[in-house]
Amino acid sequence: MTTNSPGPESARDATLRRVIRLPHATSLVVGTIIGASIFVQPSEITGRVPSLAGVSLVWLVAGVLTLFGALVTAELASAMPRSGGVYVFLRETISPLAGFLWGWAMFFTMHSGIIAAIAVIFARYLGYFVPLGPLATRLAAVAAIVVVSAVNYLGARPGSRLQTGLTVIKVAAIVLIVAVGFALGPREALAAPEAVTLLGGGSWGDFAAALVAALFAFGGWHMVTYNAEETVEPERTIPRALLLGTLTVTAAYVALNAVYFHVLPLAKVVASDRVAADAADAVLGSGGGAFLSALVVTSTLGALAGIVLAGPRVYFAMARDGLVFRRMAATHPVFRTPHVAIVLQGVWASVLVLTGSYRVLFTRVVYTEWLFFGLMAVGLFVLRRRTAPSGGIGGEHTAPSGGIGGEHTGVERRYSVWGYPVVPAVFAAAAFAITVNQVVAEPWESATGLGLVLSGVPVYWIVTRRARMAA
Repeated sequence: MTTNSPGPESARDATLRRVIRLPHATSLVVGTIIGASIFVQPSEITGRVPSLAGVSLVWLVAGVLTLFGALVTAELASAMPRSGGVYVFLRETISPLAGFLWGWAMFFTMHSGIIAAIAVIFARYLGYFVPLGPLATRLAAVAAIVVVSAVNYLGARPGSRLQTGLTVIKVAAIVLIVAVGFALGPREALAAPEAVTLLGGGSWGDFAAALVAALFAFGGWHMVTYNAEETVEPERTIPRALLLGTLTVTAAYVALNAVYFHVLPLAKVVASDRVAADAADAVLGSGGGAFLSALVVTSTLGALAGIVLAGPRVYFAMARDGLVFRRMAATHPVFRTPHVAIVLQGVWASVLVLTGSYRVLFTRVVYTEWLFFGLMAVGLFVLRRRTAPSGGIGGEHTAPSGGIGGEHTGVERRYSVWGYPVVPAVFAAAAFAITVNQVVAEPWESATGLGLVLSGVPVYWIVTRRARMAA
């Protein structure tokens, strides 16, 4: 992924087209977060906190923490509304190396790995309607990546419209599940009030473990920031999309879990690895499985569309800074998309699908995302020390300097997070706690994952050293 630094002309020529408005940005937040996990395996949470009150509290706390992260990201995005999102925030507030390692881990493991994983889930549920063997399942997953990448290659507008359409369908289906479940579903007998405890017999340690699982189910909320240069009035649109999107997802998750408890016995909710399908069967009979499978196919395809749309903008931004192949900063002369970055992302994600290596890479590295989130929250404190609110929202920011690693460009805040400094401090503490929890729980896997991320350090050193020598 290394290259020589692009010249100033190439950086200026790499322009994108602003076509993403609030509805599309909000759907990107919602559609990227809601993939398959809420439909197929909430039993990990229910097993640790076996009560409706406890499960609802887990999802509410996870939603609040996600909202805190979204608020932190909103202020950073308003100050630095440029393609790349978290990469730019880390580069400008923590260090260029931190930004590079985020992008490095994204391409080779985190982002490409989740594209591969979601594509495989899509193909497996597609197999409910079209029988697929192991090889055919992988080929169907690759085909999904290719099709979604092709749509995004043709422009941010068709890509965002595809993602928005699929998100509308999945949210409508969730509303239907909740409405029908409460209207027609069997009503399970509730425990006597004196037998009910908040955590259903679980400990606060179980609650913490369940909370970590729930937070991972909220993953992807930050990706809307990657497309800032294709967003209309990003200083206004991105903060609003983050707020509306996280609130919508939290409401959907709490409502779905309430329906699961309404139509299924507690023991079945705990034991099920496809609780939404079991709930649908309880309400609709044997046709519930088909309905749920269709919903998962739609949901995963929508999440895939959002993730494929977002990722190349990070590599595009890194290429403008001279940290990856210069061609990745190229925009298509007609479609105005980072077409080379889109193609390379699709190729690598397809390789991970065909080899099955995404499982090891993704599961070992995904926790490191929270280490970067914690650093991002710390970066907000750094930003506050450098800048003051402009007193208004809107307006354009200057383009990146094009220097290696991205020199500081004199950012200016256009939005202030509510509850500062408590909100970013709580979110940073939660992010670092998740990281520590993972290291303690799985030290060997965590060390391997961190090693994969840190393997980018010598690459960064070589790239920046060559650039300095060439200057």
